[in-house]
Amino acid sequence: MPLLHQLPDGAPAVVLGVAECSDELDPALLRRLGELGFLPGEPVRVLRRGPGGREPLAVRIGDSRFALRLAEARCIEVRAEPT
Repeated sequence: MPLLHQLPDGAPAVVLGVAECSDELDPALLRRLGELGFLPGEPVRVLRRGPGGREPLAVRIGDSRFALRLAEARCIEVRAEPT
C-alpha cells in the first residue's frame, strides 16, 4: 500500500487511513492527523517538498494545506488516483 511520502509531487490520491508506523510518533500525534482531516476518503496531494526533495512536505488535504515531516507522511496510507 503506498504511503503519502511516496507520491510524486502533484499526483492525486485518496487517504485510506493513518497507521502507527514509527516509535517516534505517539498515538496522540496520529489522532491529531485525523483531526486535521487526514481521514479515509479525503483527497490528498503532495504539492512540493523541502530543500533537496526532503522535508517538510507541503500537502493539500481537502481545502487545507499543511507542512508535514517525513515521519508523519510515512504513517498516512493512500491510494493513487488516475490523473
